[in-house]
Amino acid sequence: MTIDISTFNPFDPTTQQCPYPHYAQMRADSAVHPVPSIGVHLVTKHDLVMTVLRDPQTYSSLFGGSGMPLSSADREKFADVMAAGYPRVPTMLTADQPDHTRYRRLVARAFHPKVIAEMEPIIREITVGLIDSWIDKGRIEFVKEFGVPLPVRVIAKALNVPDDRLADFKRWSDDSIAGIGTNITIEQRIQAEYGVNEFQHYFADQINLRRTEPQDDLLTNLLNAAIDDDDPEVTDKRQLDMAEMLSIVQQLLVAGNETTTKTLTEMIRLLAENPAEWEKLKADPSRAEKVVEETLRLSTPTQGMWRILTKDTELGGVQLTKGQRIIIVFASANRDEALYDDPDGFNPDREHLRENLAFGKGIHFCLGANLSRLEGKVAAEELSKRIDTLTLSDSNKYEYFPSFMLRGLTNLEVEFTAATGAPR
Repeated sequence: MTIDISTFNPFDPTTQQCPYPHYAQMRADSAVHPVPSIGVHLVTKHDLVMTVLRDPQTYSSLFGGSGMPLSSADREKFADVMAAGYPRVPTMLTADQPDHTRYRRLVARAFHPKVIAEMEPIIREITVGLIDSWIDKGRIEFVKEFGVPLPVRVIAKALNVPDDRLADFKRWSDDSIAGIGTNITIEQRIQAEYGVNEFQHYFADQINLRRTEPQDDLLTNLLNAAIDDDDPEVTDKRQLDMAEMLSIVQQLLVAGNETTTKTLTEMIRLLAENPAEWEKLKADPSRAEKVVEETLRLSTPTQGMWRILTKDTELGGVQLTKGQRIIIVFASANRDEALYDDPDGFNPDREHLRENLAFGKGIHFCLGANLSRLEGKVAAEELSKRIDTLTLSDSNKYEYFPSFMLRGLTNLEVEFTAATGAPR
């Protein structure tokens, strides 16, 4: 079936529910596809996305916010709201080298593979506790009862957030992504920005508390960290200012739970829709890593990311100009027929699985990738041990979050039977 991509609208609700046929048509017809309605080009083929990721000098990450650009009048409204918080400064996601490297180096140790591996017991404890809380019900809304609380509790542990603030923690995370790839009103975006202010003030208080009461946590590490001064002629180090620390914490908050929630939910849907793969996983839980990786490829929660051109250049036969904005579409690259056979199928044994771009590549490769993968692996292992049969309820509508940048189911009703003699 041929899809008309000449009038492609990323905000169209029907398209957002399933954008993949549109991306497939773009890969076939115009791999660097113009979308005049939002003033961008979409980069849809795997090799071209990799070209962009390997050249951060030409394709800059200094694109500002991840939402759509605002009018001058709306920017003034935003300025009034943000004046009640701390400045929104570029650090990792929205920074280029050398600043990006300096900031990332400060938090990289906290996400070193060895450090993440040491978190497995607490991740498993949280996972088992969640499953045990509903294993006798026979039916759950998966997003609410597992997909959200697992990653929220894990990243909250990393940031030392008490249990009584977990609901706020999730709300602040939702506020942080409210405008990403969505077409919400300016009033809704401003309301979300108030939530970001609330987040900032909470963590600013926590960071200040650690000046007199240091703890063994990431916030104390950020407070004590030193960064190279921006002036290359100055060899002195300086501490991060509050706005920089809050920017880093906010990115860790979002990266640490939003994409993982969406991955976990899509994983259980795919396993329910592919019962043979569910049986294979139950028989051999060591397949969990493959299942998670194939889920990441197919679902790609972060569907794409902005870049801005620093100079005129040609990409995929298309001339792009300095200052132009593009979106590298990871979700399309991950279904590129040039790399993957039967790209829309769920096959955890396929080749090139680790070449998927769910977490990006290059200098902006997702810092929390190892943590997200570990949570997915532990979840797949423990769910397969404790659940025998797994089906999707007929009541499901399979509605996705209304964003062309972040894709995940809003809810998922799952029916199951507990495994006989499952560990409790």
